Amino acid sequence: MVFVLKPDVARDRIDAFIYKLESDGFSTILSTGTEHTVICLIGNTAKVDVDHIVQTNDIVEYGKRVTEPFKAVNRIVHPDNTTVTVGNVSIGEGYFTVISGPCSVESEEQILEIAKSVQRSGATIMRGGVFKPRTSPYSFQGLQAEGLKMLLTAKKATGLPIVTEIMNQTQIPLLDEVDIIQIGARNMQNFDLLKEVGKCKKPILLKRGLANTIEELLMSAEYIMSEGNEQVILCERGIRTFETMTRNTLDLSAIPLLKQKSHLPVIVDPSHAAGIRSLVAPLAKAAMAVGADGLMIEAHNDPSKALCDGAQSLDLKQFEELMVDLRRRALFEGKKL
Repeated sequence: MVFVLKPDVARDRIDAFIYKLESDGFSTILSTGTEHTVICLIGNTAKVDVDHIVQTNDIVEYGKRVTEPFKAVNRIVHPDNTTVTVGNVSIGEGYFTVISGPCSVESEEQILEIAKSVQRSGATIMRGGVFKPRTSPYSFQGLQAEGLKMLLTAKKATGLPIVTEIMNQTQIPLLDEVDIIQIGARNMQNFDLLKEVGKCKKPILLKRGLANTIEELLMSAEYIMSEGNEQVILCERGIRTFETMTRNTLDLSAIPLLKQKSHLPVIVDPSHAAGIRSLVAPLAKAAMAVGADGLMIEAHNDPSKALCDGAQSLDLKQFEELMVDLRRRALFEGKKL
């Protein structure tokens, strides 16, 4: 349930209204936009008389019920687009942000070479896996704490903000110097982990699970935001279908739908969606065309020798060429890359 307030209501009156609602046992979310101030009422609102509240509180313009189970992420509650800021990098409306780097950090020399190259090409955030969730226990699991040190060395050398994946709650203290924490597809519904990162004071990049619905993705974002962290970036990375010629199937329809339903920024990972190097560029361009706010692209200095996901990684020259093309297309789309 949401209540849209009248223009120019004094803050003390808003606080008094919120206090009254919370005294009745509800939780609230206050959203202040450029045109409207909205208060979302969370709890068992089935017996709440919307008309009575509107009629007895002269600061309320109107009220309406939110039928979707997700509240904090809902565009009805927060009409304006959210922009997540990391250092001097913005992810959201009007921007097209490219995150790039290797699937796994393999050595200090490797991550430094890749970081400097993707930065020259125009990437503004660097990715690098140090804790790797793998289907097989015998596959490379990442360099873990040692790999994190190498990733932080590359951050220091380039000034690029970094994003890396977390596997469980115990790793949160280790990621203190990481700028964005990634929740991978396999952990999208690890609700205990979502609650813990919701208490963090840094952005969370939330990937859609390979067999999860759009509503389930939004509900996972709701877990994070319900703990107080509003800095959530949604990531569409493809879902599992009956198709076997690609690693996953990129759900392009999810991007505009997520933008309609939620105020959160949405980026796309075409590398994991396809699993095939030659499909990354076409899917990246398609993502921009349907309204994505950015991309996460795997790039490697020698994909043929990569310890993880080499088949879907662009080499550094291919990444540079893609960025040239994306920059030209961003001008047409009216986005800043």
